Amino acid sequence: MSNRRSFIRAGAALSGAVALGAPSLLQAQTTAIKIGYSSSKTGPNAGGTATQNTPVYNMWVKEVNAAGGINLKGRRLPVEVVEYDDRSSSDEAVRAYERLATQDKVDFVFTPWGTALNLAVAPTLNKYNYPHLAVSAITDLAPQLVKRWRNIFFHQGGGTMYGEQLVETLEAQRKAGLIGNRLAMVSISDAFGVDLSGGARKAAAKYGFQFVYDKAYPVGTQDMSPLINDAKGANPDAFIAFSYPPDTVALTEQARVSGFNPKVFYVGIGTAFPMYKQRFGANIEGVMGVGGVNVDDPRWTSFHKKHVELSGQEPDRFSNITIYSSLQVLQQAIERAGTLDRAAVIAEINKGSFETANGTIRYTDQQSLDIWIVGQWQNGEFHGVAPASKPGVKKVQLKPAWKAA
Repeated sequence: MSNRRSFIRAGAALSGAVALGAPSLLQAQTTAIKIGYSSSKTGPNAGGTATQNTPVYNMWVKEVNAAGGINLKGRRLPVEVVEYDDRSSSDEAVRAYERLATQDKVDFVFTPWGTALNLAVAPTLNKYNYPHLAVSAITDLAPQLVKRWRNIFFHQGGGTMYGEQLVETLEAQRKAGLIGNRLAMVSISDAFGVDLSGGARKAAAKYGFQFVYDKAYPVGTQDMSPLINDAKGANPDAFIAFSYPPDTVALTEQARVSGFNPKVFYVGIGTAFPMYKQRFGANIEGVMGVGGVNVDDPRWTSFHKKHVELSGQEPDRFSNITIYSSLQVLQQAIERAGTLDRAAVIAEINKGSFETANGTIRYTDQQSLDIWIVGQWQNGEFHGVAPASKPGVKKVQLKPAWKAA
């Protein structure tokens, strides 16, 4: 684990940390609220972390400290941050949070990036009773895990729902006579890929779609040409990839180079990232993926402006606003509890209703599921296209052929 530690107070680095006592004495002794987390600054998760977690964490700290800190019964306490590089390793992340709890004695934590790391550190966060706002974790295990860990709160649902919602969206296109029933699918060989592809297979069987190609690929695969060439040879109406950011980019590039032009082209995590638009320009038009936003919602407009001003970069169109909203939940819960006692804060999260950038958040069985599942690039913006019941939903469009680079 990296020895790098950063302390942020009022947006500036501190040269040391404040020694804190037992939770019951914190309010009397501390001059700041210490929050720690592990960040994938290196390794395959670095792109996702740099786009989603890091800018939101930094902007929230700046915003809170600019307002004088978190209000603890009339006394405003600034936030200090302790950060470690987990190198995209579950083992490193677990060691980081153990150290944060036992050596740095942080009051609260931010969470790492990705499903695998969130699930890896969950037992440690439960052991030390930290509120665990798992905002970048998609898992079908959530209903079982919340019964085991009463401190964890999921925000992005289970993988099966993503696969099922996508196929339901395709079914609407087929009913309209716009596509046929031939699907090609590739999925990364980890819990994320297994859950989402499993949901897609289940829904495809329900609606009578045919998989003409269905292939899993190992984490770390760099050459996507065999997958794209095989999928192209199967002549599908829709191509589906449950992929991570590096794979999402590589699959898109290879499809463009190979002239693979199915009527529906869906890729996974990373499609909603600003870098995807920057990388592919006009070729993003019609591409579908995970997430989406309602660009006409003034809450999104306000968040987008604030994100650019405070972080210096655009937010993604999937997780950034959810991550920020989870930090608003944490702050409101601390202020309502009026204490740094973590059990009291967890109780407030469980029972409360919170006004956030993403609207009102209430947890049912420690889950918040009012989210966009499927998005599509249309006219330079990644709009939510499913669920159809959400305000601001856009009608799905078929993808035009790739343009020459």
